[in-house]
Amino acid sequence: MDVLKHKCFLEELLFWTIKYEFPQKMVTFLLNMLPDQDYKVAFTKTFVQHYAFIMKTLKKSHESDTMSNRIVHISVQLFSNEELARQVTEECQLLDIMVTVLLYMMESCLIKSELQDEENSLHVVVNCGEALLKNNTYWPLVSDFINILSHQSVAKKFLEDHGLLVTWMNFVSFFQGMNLNKRELNEHVEFESQTYYAAFAAELEACAQPMWGLLSHCKVRETQEYTRNVVRYCLEALQDWFDAINFVDEPAPNQVTFHLPLHRYFAMFLSKAVKCQELDLDTILPDQEMLMKLMIHPLQIQASLSEIHSNMWVRNGLQIKGQAMTYVQSHFCNSMIDPDIYLLQVCASRLDPDYFISSVFERFKVVDLLTMASQHQNTVLDSEHERSMLEGALTFLVLLLSLRLHLGMTDDEILRAEMVAQLCMNDRTHSSLLDLIPENPNPKSGIIPGSLSFESVLSAVADFKAPVFEPGGSMQQGMYTPKAEVWDKEFDPVMVILRTVYRRDVQSAMDRYTAFLKQSGKFPGNPWPPYKKRTPLHPSYKGLVKLLHCKTLHIVLFTLLYKILMDHQNLSEHVLCMVLYLIELGLENSPERESDEEVESTGGPERCHDSWFPGSNLVSNMRHFINYVRVRVPETAPEVKKEPPASTSSDGLASSQSSRRKSLQRENSGTAQVFSLVAERRKKFQEIINRNTSEANQVVRPKASMKWSAPGATPQLTTAILEVKESMLSLLIKLHHKLSGKQNSYYPPWLDDVDVLIHPEIPRYSHGDGMTAVERILLKAALQSRPNKRIIEEICRKVTPPVPPKKISSAEKKTLDKEERRQKARERQQKLLAEFASRQKSFMETAMDVESPDADIAMEIATSEQHVSEAIYDCVICGQSGPSTEERPTGLVVLLQASSVLGQCRNSTEPKKLPTTEEEQIYPWDTCAALHDVRLTTLQRYFKDSSCLQAVSIGWEGGVYVQTCGHTLHIDCHKSYMESLRNDQVLQGFSVDKGEFTCPLCRQFANSVLPCYPGNNVERSLWQSPSNKCMQDLVQEVEDLQEQLGTFPVSISSETNLSKEMESVMKDIKSTTQKKYTDYSKSPGSPDNDFLFMYSVARTNLELELVHRGGNLCSGGASTAGKRSCLNQLFHVLAMHMRLYSIDSAYNPWRKLTQTMQDKNSELISEELPEVPVLYRDVSSLLLIQILTMPQPLRKEHFTCIVKVLFTLLYTQALVALSVKCSAEDRMAWKQSGALKKNTCNGEKSWEVLLGHVVSELSMGKIYEEQETDELTVVNPDSVECYLQQFCLPFLRITSLLQHHLFGGDLPSCQEDEEFTVLASCLGLLPSFQSSDEFTSASCLDWPVPAFDMISQWCSELASFADRHPDQVKALLVQEPKWDLPHLLQLPENYNTIFQYYHRKTCTVCTKVPKDPAVCLVCGTFVCLKGLCCKQQSYCECVLHSQNCGAGTGIFLLINASVIIIIRGHRFCLWGSVYLDAHGEEDRDLRRGKPLYICKERYKVLEQQWVSHTFDHINKRWGPHYNGL
Repeated sequence: MDVLKHKCFLEELLFWTIKYEFPQKMVTFLLNMLPDQDYKVAFTKTFVQHYAFIMKTLKKSHESDTMSNRIVHISVQLFSNEELARQVTEECQLLDIMVTVLLYMMESCLIKSELQDEENSLHVVVNCGEALLKNNTYWPLVSDFINILSHQSVAKKFLEDHGLLVTWMNFVSFFQGMNLNKRELNEHVEFESQTYYAAFAAELEACAQPMWGLLSHCKVRETQEYTRNVVRYCLEALQDWFDAINFVDEPAPNQVTFHLPLHRYFAMFLSKAVKCQELDLDTILPDQEMLMKLMIHPLQIQASLSEIHSNMWVRNGLQIKGQAMTYVQSHFCNSMIDPDIYLLQVCASRLDPDYFISSVFERFKVVDLLTMASQHQNTVLDSEHERSMLEGALTFLVLLLSLRLHLGMTDDEILRAEMVAQLCMNDRTHSSLLDLIPENPNPKSGIIPGSLSFESVLSAVADFKAPVFEPGGSMQQGMYTPKAEVWDKEFDPVMVILRTVYRRDVQSAMDRYTAFLKQSGKFPGNPWPPYKKRTPLHPSYKGLVKLLHCKTLHIVLFTLLYKILMDHQNLSEHVLCMVLYLIELGLENSPERESDEEVESTGGPERCHDSWFPGSNLVSNMRHFINYVRVRVPETAPEVKKEPPASTSSDGLASSQSSRRKSLQRENSGTAQVFSLVAERRKKFQEIINRNTSEANQVVRPKASMKWSAPGATPQLTTAILEVKESMLSLLIKLHHKLSGKQNSYYPPWLDDVDVLIHPEIPRYSHGDGMTAVERILLKAALQSRPNKRIIEEICRKVTPPVPPKKISSAEKKTLDKEERRQKARERQQKLLAEFASRQKSFMETAMDVESPDADIAMEIATSEQHVSEAIYDCVICGQSGPSTEERPTGLVVLLQASSVLGQCRNSTEPKKLPTTEEEQIYPWDTCAALHDVRLTTLQRYFKDSSCLQAVSIGWEGGVYVQTCGHTLHIDCHKSYMESLRNDQVLQGFSVDKGEFTCPLCRQFANSVLPCYPGNNVERSLWQSPSNKCMQDLVQEVEDLQEQLGTFPVSISSETNLSKEMESVMKDIKSTTQKKYTDYSKSPGSPDNDFLFMYSVARTNLELELVHRGGNLCSGGASTAGKRSCLNQLFHVLAMHMRLYSIDSAYNPWRKLTQTMQDKNSELISEELPEVPVLYRDVSSLLLIQILTMPQPLRKEHFTCIVKVLFTLLYTQALVALSVKCSAEDRMAWKQSGALKKNTCNGEKSWEVLLGHVVSELSMGKIYEEQETDELTVVNPDSVECYLQQFCLPFLRITSLLQHHLFGGDLPSCQEDEEFTVLASCLGLLPSFQSSDEFTSASCLDWPVPAFDMISQWCSELASFADRHPDQVKALLVQEPKWDLPHLLQLPENYNTIFQYYHRKTCTVCTKVPKDPAVCLVCGTFVCLKGLCCKQQSYCECVLHSQNCGAGTGIFLLINASVIIIIRGHRFCLWGSVYLDAHGEEDRDLRRGKPLYICKERYKVLEQQWVSHTFDHINKRWGPHYNGL
């Protein structure tokens, strides 16, 4: 690093810019002059000259992140230009400077490596705990280096410069073996270090990415030289590394590092050389000794992965699992595990197969398990880990022999295999697939997911499942799912195992495969992983097949088959599956077909060490019989025989071979046993490395094999001779019997059907379980040689049940019993779970129908059962059933919420759009709430306050909606339940102090309990008995009943528990909504207010139920959710409270409706304001007032009487409204025609007569004098009839619902055009139902007193009002109400429309552009989310708006995130997005920047949840917002 000498101002400027850590203004200033070419060159050279200084400043900087970004901001503009980069490389030694600077930077944080030889190691590695690595401080320099290596000309220079390569390999070796893990054997680590993040990031960024950059220039034959250079210096660096760590032949136990960048450089360049450059592999491979060393550490990693998954590293904490996962994770795998496995494949193809196989089993610590004895001791592994380590070893061999990622697959095949593997684990979204398919980490390398090949492969292997919305509220995104033929032909369990980060994904893939086979009818049972044909091996790697044809592997396979057949412990189905897979691989890849006559393979050096098998070909070894095996067993084992049999020769079938076999009595006692493998392996190793024996013996670790087991530690080993008399074929056939549970289950298929041998590709063998696999293997074995075929036939002829071991020792008996017990326990558990699941399912079916409010569900509320003497309720807490009593009342679990949904109805069917331009603004004048508000204020101006408050209903905004899940509980049980919730610290998203809880049975959110009135159902049937009293008597009875106020069956004076509860629930109802929605009177706190509020609660609930039914009652049926309605209980609570307020009998509206008053003008004299004229009163409100002030329970006849009387008023209102609407001439005509018919018999039931009368009465006042505004030209009688029916329908609907809830009985269903007649007859207004052609609405009238007197009286009130305020008369008339159902605003098709308009829009309150803009989907108001600018009294704007607009419920679209949040009271939740991209995925926070389009189904669901008030039940993730939104 030279001293900087400045010669010009530019250098001085840059120096101070660096010194002050790149101030933004300086950076901008320096970059702005770059268009000048001379300046650009000069500046680049100066920048390079200061490179080392930049590095020093960066290391010292406290703000290294900001500084890094600014450095890269400059350098990316300088180095991305190939011409400039080349020039600087040539003139200023840019490459040298960069590599040296990186080297210096890393040298500051080196520590001694503890790998292998802790004391004498000379190797140094980076310390991953240093800030430099932890904070990725090095990345700007590395990213510059990667950037310039992307230029062909610069990379060429680098690859040709030997000095640079040496320095670079030196740099890479700093990372070789970093972050070493040592297995904790005693106690758990105190502190879990998280340094592995830094280590993986460093290897990926500092080593792998430059490597991929260099590889991208080694694509053609002409670049062979570069590869040779890299490989040469890589090997030198590796040799230095082995020397530095004092490595001989055994890795140190209990250590693993996942970081071997030198190995990976070597592997990747080898792969490139063969794949693209047609280099001969053997010319660049090192000698055998080096290959043996090279394979050790990658193999150690594979074994450690297995140990980690077997929980042997559990004391190292979670971080070791994190490392194992990161190593195979999609962003790392092709720079880590893939090169490692490829390197092992290369070593395996060039080394002695017996040596390689035995190394694998030794690394996995399972050599001792591979004995034919039923008992063994393992000196290096606890018995509970043996099974999973054996599975790991076999799985690794299968991976090693099956994977062809670097051994011959093309890029497209690889992409397809990767995609199939990911899709088989789970359905995937498009973006997660892009993320999961390992891409070449260097972006300029060419194959990038998202390219054409990605999309075409995706459409070839997967089907798109459009986004759906599942009931229960979880929103599905658009998913890709594998096509059926992919499951059928391409599902590759090996690839899935290689790519799974979580082991459960393998299981998930198998479950999905099983489901596919069941569904398509290909295989009903539990299938085994299918065997998949592999891409042919590239000729350079043909040696890999030798592994499948070596005696060591055959001995292992034979031993394992034998052990599985004999039920030795520690063997699982997975082991058998892998064993069969390896046999099948061997049969598929047999070196050459053997000739038909049996080959006498005598002599030859091959047979020097082993009396197991004659040759190394699996095909012939499969039929070779093994008679006796000498085993080493503990003295306690059952196999110990006192003396060996006289002769160990075989008899029968295998006699042809027996002559060739030496007797087993050799001086080496372990002859036919696998542990000799380890010794063999040692011998070979020493032969290869010509060192003297004394030294070699010191190296051998006494751990490795039982021969050196520590004396006295375990029971003494002794030799026993085991009678086997089996060959692999016979073992397979017996296994088939064992798997099928039947004797002689295997029958060679070719005996029946010779075609099997001619066309072996039989689909019936491609999917199935273990038996299918055995059959497939036997068929392949028979196909490959005639002797095999013959022997299979012979075995099948004389097969006998498998011989169990002679006697079972007590220890084994215990383990067998244990297994049996476990099996039984498992079965019991399965049974219980199944039973539980079915119960749960039936419960879900009854209880959880939140989604569809129109399904009726039978619940325990017995209100509709008329034959029971008393309603019986089940308490879901204590489980007891019984009636609700005054002392111990039962209550319904209810959720009370304030709602402004009704207020959002508009009187136009034209949907309101969300404004996306300045012109489209929404004004809330035409909403239902606004119009009702205006009406009440106007009435209050001209009339007496107390009477105004009974002439209308409130609750269109901020009305209280009550809903229940239908479960009941004792109120005292509920109190103790709440107490326990209060003491429970772990609360999920609701506040117990506000009375919130979840229903103990169905977990539905609730916040109050509505007491059930002790009802006697016997009375109920009496109340319903039809009466024959005349109208006059009934009217009188109703009046008398209203007089006896205060007499309530539950006398209020005696405070019972029930009345207390009713009062408390009333308080809850009141406090549910804000004060402004309950106080409408001029004198605050007047009782009239409470009176109005209470009957309006009933009105709100009836109106909302009507909305849920779609605005009419045509569908009929039971109430919204069957027994889930709580209106009956609610009426009782309201009635009890309303009867506390007396209505002064003089003002009782009932009188005005049923009697003609004498003193008409007396009230005009009094000073105070007059009462509201009857014709201005809202009939539905009058109905509720009448019903709720009557003593409960009400008789049906009285109910009908009230309805009839009110209907007369309603009809008159309709006539008045009609008369105002039509023109003066029409009025004259009606008046005359009415007068003519007046005296006919049915005059009171003809609308013409009545209309004429109304017109004549009203003409006396000044009512018709105003200018005609909206002329309704009513000419034909039909349209009049239609108008009158439409006018009356809303009242009839509300009344029918009320009747249904009070008295039970279903609602009839009907067509829309006959709704009026059906409801009228249902309510008893139609005396006898006539045929509809002559039906008129007037025939429903039943006047308590002569109609004309009544009408005259009512009209006179209007006339007298018109004299004083002629301008207001018409405005206050009750108009024909035509409300459309409530809807959210209509959203535009494309999200960009919303985004462009709102994300720069200024807030109307604070006139700033909000950081988090949001818009209300109910009214279109633009608000600042979380903005402190618009905060009022500690409430942020969204929360405030949710209270004003939705009485506590707000639905906001977050503009910058495309998601919708719901605010409900003090809680909020993220609902999800209604805008999805072309692949049906959300893009939360707009991170991916894809165009988004409206998903109409989702928006419909959102609207449905808003209207039905089910946000609380369907969305699960609620949290408190502390008014901060």
